[in-house]
Amino acid sequence: MSIGQIFKHRSLGLTDDAVTGMYRNMMRARKFDERSFLLQRSGKIAFHVSGIGQEAAQVAAATALHTDEDVFLPYYRDYGFVLTVGMTMRELMLSVFAKAEDPNSGGRQMPGHFGCKRLNIVTGSSPVTTQVPHAAGIALTKKMRGEPGVSWVTFGEGSSNQGDFHEGSNFAGVHKLPMILMCQNNQYAISVPTSRQLGGRVVDRAKGYGMEGVRVDGNDVLEVYRVVSEARSRAIRGEGPTLIEAMMYRISPHSTSDDDMLYRTKEEVEENRSKDGLPRFRQYLAECGLWDDDKEAALQKEITAEINDATQYADQAPYALPEDALKHVYLEQAGEGTGQWL
Repeated sequence: MSIGQIFKHRSLGLTDDAVTGMYRNMMRARKFDERSFLLQRSGKIAFHVSGIGQEAAQVAAATALHTDEDVFLPYYRDYGFVLTVGMTMRELMLSVFAKAEDPNSGGRQMPGHFGCKRLNIVTGSSPVTTQVPHAAGIALTKKMRGEPGVSWVTFGEGSSNQGDFHEGSNFAGVHKLPMILMCQNNQYAISVPTSRQLGGRVVDRAKGYGMEGVRVDGNDVLEVYRVVSEARSRAIRGEGPTLIEAMMYRISPHSTSDDDMLYRTKEEVEENRSKDGLPRFRQYLAECGLWDDDKEAALQKEITAEINDATQYADQAPYALPEDALKHVYLEQAGEGTGQWL
C-alpha cells in the first residue's frame, strides 16, 4: 500500500483525531446494537432492529455533514449516524426501554424511530420511506428562505420501491433542491433479496429525476465520506440533489423477531462478515500508525462503561404516565379564562 493510500484521510481534509473518532463512533454503535440484542433476549426490552454491518457508511456520512446547518431524516437502522451527530448513549437506551425521558418519542415509538429537535433530527414514522417527501419539503424551505445547509435522508433499497421515494426524488430533481438521498443497500428487504426487489440498480434511477447518482462501497469509510462531502458541496452550490447508493450487507437478522436462516445461509452471512467495514477501518488506522491493541483495549473499556451506565439509567428511569398518551394529540388550553393555548 502506498503512502497516499495509507494516509488517504489527510488528502480528504480529515485529521488523525477525526478518523480515530469515526472508528470510536462505529464501535459505539456496534456495541449498542449487541447490548440491545441481549436486552431483548433477556426480556428487558420488547424489540430491537439491528444496524450491524452498516455503521461504516452511517458514521462516514454523519462526519461529512454539518450539524449546525443540515437537517437529518435518518431511517431506523441509523444508530451510527445519530450517535455521530450527537445523540447520547443514554438517549438511545431510553428509547429502547420506552421511557418517558426518551427524546425521540417519549417512549411512544418503536426503537430506531429517531427524532431530536436539539440535533436537527426530524421525527420518523413507522411506514417506510415517508421521510423522503419530508426531506424534499425541508430542502425546498431552505432554498426559498435562502438558508444554509442541506436536508439529508436515508432509507433501505426495499424502501426505494415505495411511491414516496419516487415522488420525493422527482420533486427534488425538478426544483434542484439542496438534498442528499442515501440508500443503504443492505441486500435484503426483511427476507426479500435484491434479486427479487430490483430490476436494475437504485443509483440508475437518479438519471430519471435529473440528479447526480453515485454508487459507493458502503464498507469503505473514507470513500463514503468523500462521496457525501462532494454531494453536499454540489447542493450548496445550487446544483441540486444527489442520490447515493451505498452497497453493504445486513449481517444481523432484520430484527429480533426475524429468523434470517429461513431465507439465507450461514455461509453467505460469514462471507459478507469478512467484508465488514469496522475491522477494515481498524486495519487502516493501524497501518497509519494511529491504532494498536492498547488503544483498542482502552476503547472497549470506555464503551463498556458508557453502555453499562446508559443501560442502568434507562432501566431505572420512569415510564410515561398513562395520561401522557394524550399529549401532543389535541390542542390544550393553558388555563381557564387565560385565552392562551399550549
